[in-house]
Amino acid sequence: MSNQQTFTYQTRFDAPKEQDAALTAYAALYGTVERNLFAALAAGGDASSLKSAFLRRHGITARQYNAVAINLKGKMSSVKEQRAVLINELDARVKKARKVIAKSKNPNKRHQKKRRLSNLLNRLAGLETEKKAEAVNICFGGNKLFRKQFYLEENGYSSHAEWKHDWVKARSNQFFVIGSKDETAGCQGCVAGVQPDGTITLRLRLPDALASKGKYLVVPDVHFSYGQDVIEAAILTRQAISYRFMRDEKGWRVFVSTSYQAPERISDRGRGVIGIDINAGHIAAGETDRFGNFINAARYDCVTYGKSSGQAKAIIGDAVKQVVRDASMAGKPVAIEDIDLKKHKAEMENESPRACRGLSSFAYMAIQNTIRAACYRAGIEVIDVHPAYTSTIGAVNYAQKYGISVHQGAALAIARRSMGYSERPSVQTAVTPVCNGGHVTFPLPARNRGKHVWSFWAKVRMKLKAAHAAHARLGYPKPLRLYYSPAPGSRRALPESPRHVNRQQNCSADVLDDILVQ
Repeated sequence: MSNQQTFTYQTRFDAPKEQDAALTAYAALYGTVERNLFAALAAGGDASSLKSAFLRRHGITARQYNAVAINLKGKMSSVKEQRAVLINELDARVKKARKVIAKSKNPNKRHQKKRRLSNLLNRLAGLETEKKAEAVNICFGGNKLFRKQFYLEENGYSSHAEWKHDWVKARSNQFFVIGSKDETAGCQGCVAGVQPDGTITLRLRLPDALASKGKYLVVPDVHFSYGQDVIEAAILTRQAISYRFMRDEKGWRVFVSTSYQAPERISDRGRGVIGIDINAGHIAAGETDRFGNFINAARYDCVTYGKSSGQAKAIIGDAVKQVVRDASMAGKPVAIEDIDLKKHKAEMENESPRACRGLSSFAYMAIQNTIRAACYRAGIEVIDVHPAYTSTIGAVNYAQKYGISVHQGAALAIARRSMGYSERPSVQTAVTPVCNGGHVTFPLPARNRGKHVWSFWAKVRMKLKAAHAAHARLGYPKPLRLYYSPAPGSRRALPESPRHVNRQQNCSADVLDDILVQ
């Protein structure tokens, strides 16, 4: 955990008519400078050599030009990094599409899949051409809004002029003010002051081209619901503070970015670890003592499917708050998997619509980043572990043994892996619960001790998938927990009753083993 990280806080503020006009003029000038500088850099120019000419031509200060240049370079760098990710993703999609085409026997389906493959290959070729030419394409205002001009009626526009009005607003709706620790209150272009009533007053330096509106614009009564104490401390200690002013359909917002000094660490690996398994719909946790023994398990609901981005952030924040609270009370670090779902999402070709929707709305990275940020602020260490076979290990070794879900078992496996403990099988016959309340049973394969233990778990995972498929072929309705209880001896087992017995006998481990043998 580094000593300092940068956090961004935002709030809305009231802008009277005169202030709104000044801010709008600043945003319009900033957008013009940014687009002109991008064109000059794309033509082979250098930001340093272009500085003097831009200051004279557009009537801006040196710090304002630096803010434009730094922000633009960040955008260009982001495009290049994202392009590499998209190329890898398209490669995976092409490979998956070719496999689907090779296995498909339906001529209509093969035709449509070939059309899709052709589109993927064309997109991949275009990105590779851009990469080879080192070209950077940025649509200021957004590609989505730009394409709406070709379908005006479908997008609710009565004329092209109406669309152009929105286009101009979208291209000039924000500006960035860069800060430095050597400047007053951490930023020369926007000086913040803390008032006796607890609010913050911002004094924004306007460009020289807007001299008719004054040299400075004062924005009073600014208050942050979150991060107010951090911002006040940064102002008083003269840390670097950067500002971004943005206008949306509701008005103006200000984003404040500053570094945050990490508090003293309160977690200790000697007390144990809390493993976290992030799933679509919830976060599972498994806690160990200092010897790696199971202590407790928990589940934190985190359903983001069908939610807006703001709602999803709030739901994730509430769930992560509970995770960090429990970790702080226990004084233990948090272990999470170092995993990226982009590759798996790229291989969703021919998957069921339900699986695709679930994975597409799975905000794994948002949850992971929120956990890291919250743990950083709370002084909790975050341990990254390799994600290989944790779900399989948790389902086989711990779920039935401790009467917990397979996801909580995976969290326990993550915690133990972060502590360096053994991952050898603890049973000879796997009894793993399934989501509808039942369980599947299968014998574990023989382990070759000359190979890494993960080679053994790879074989177990194949058997586990086969067992789940066999269980599904039994034809029971989805609410199977009404008919029989989970694995014998499990803490999750339901009370036995005559209504359960017949169904339970029909779905015994012997029946499943017979299906697997076939």
